[in-house]
Amino acid sequence: MTSPEISVVIPVYGAEKIVKELLKRLHHSLSQITNEYEIILVDDRSPDQGWIKMVEGAREDNRVKLIRLSRNFGQHYALSAGIQKSSGNYVITMDCDLQDNPDYIPELYKKVKEGFGIVYTSKKRTGHGWFKNLFARAYFRLYNWLSDNSHKATKDVGSFLIMQRKVADAFSSMNDYHRHYLLILKWLGFSSAYITIEHNKRFEGKSSYNFSKLLHHALNGITSQSVKLLHLSISIGFIIFLASVVLATFIIFNYFINGYQQGWTSLFVLLLFSTGLILMSIGVSGIYIGKTFEQSKNRPLFIIDETMNLD
Repeated sequence: MTSPEISVVIPVYGAEKIVKELLKRLHHSLSQITNEYEIILVDDRSPDQGWIKMVEGAREDNRVKLIRLSRNFGQHYALSAGIQKSSGNYVITMDCDLQDNPDYIPELYKKVKEGFGIVYTSKKRTGHGWFKNLFARAYFRLYNWLSDNSHKATKDVGSFLIMQRKVADAFSSMNDYHRHYLLILKWLGFSSAYITIEHNKRFEGKSSYNFSKLLHHALNGITSQSVKLLHLSISIGFIIFLASVVLATFIIFNYFINGYQQGWTSLFVLLLFSTGLILMSIGVSGIYIGKTFEQSKNRPLFIIDETMNLD
């Protein structure tokens, strides 16, 4: 059995009313390139009736292939499951909410055929609200500052991209339990290019990412790719140590010149400041220890409950 030319991998969550339109647009765009393609929808155990809509689409066209996870593992794990089960010469990943426009697929395919390992999409205009855009800008600036590798993250690059089969296989070989999809692809180091696209507003409904999930996702992305936070806590501790030596010298000198002076308020503030930094440093260390503990369990990244149209 020959491999399809293109595999499209899409994690699905909260998209009951989007699946039909999504498949319609995908079939239209992919058929402009080839009829040898597969669409892999990964149900991340969505609480709505999305799975039923996905089954309907798979029954109409056996090129639509389904994976249903045993529970909600998260977007990046659902993407990992789909990529691992894909067989196309080129693999496209995208979100299910149609903010990523399938009409750009032919342009992505044309660009990757020039020989690039990965072709990312850079958003000329984002369909997110001002708060999410502000949060994303702050996060990527912080990540790039803390990053201890040469592969910097880009704010306007999302999960809509195309990669060669060798890149997909290399990604699937990564067993990082705490994973950030784009940052792992950056780490792989294959040649890359970008095309600029318009980012649409969500077709229907609202995003499942609230502030708490965004914050957790951001923290996970930083701590899973860099240990610079640990180095930073050591640097801050050393600076405070030097400052305390200078302050102690000043107090001793001032004692002999002007005599003893009370200063409980400043001492109390300094004590609280130092205690806060100590607790922060312990917390940072605890995050890394926790990640090491989770990785050492060697559990599977995801568990598949059932599939459809997949060998």
